[in-house]
Amino acid sequence: MRKDDCIFCKIAAGEIPATKVYEDDDVLAFEDLSPMMPVHTLIIPKDHYDNIADNIPDEVMGRLFNTVGKVARLKGVDEGGFRVVVNTGDDACQSVHHVHVHVLGGAQMNDGDPSLKGE
Repeated sequence: MRKDDCIFCKIAAGEIPATKVYEDDDVLAFEDLSPMMPVHTLIIPKDHYDNIADNIPDEVMGRLFNTVGKVARLKGVDEGGFRVVVNTGDDACQSVHHVHVHVLGGAQMNDGDPSLKGE
C-alpha cells in the first residue's frame, strides 16, 4: 500500500534517493537529511501508515521496531546508548505523515533536549 504524495513512500520505492543504512522486504532505514545528532537514522515501513496509531499490523510493527537494534549496531551506538523517538500527529511535530522511527545517538543527550524537537 502506497500514498502517491508521500515522500517516504517515494524513498521506499527508490524514486527519491536516500542514504540507506538497512533494507529488507518490509522496512527501510536511511539517514535523516536534517540530523539532530551525529547519528540520526529514520526507519520506515515500506507500506504507508500515517502514524503509529494507524492500525499497523503486529508483524509490521514488530519488523519496524526489531530494526532499531540492527540500525544501532550498524551505526555504532548500540553500546554507548541511543534514543528512539516516534512523533505522532501535528501536535507532536510529525512533519512527514508516514510512520517513522528516529534512532538518535553518537553524543551525550539530556532529558528535554530542545534539539530533539521536530520531524
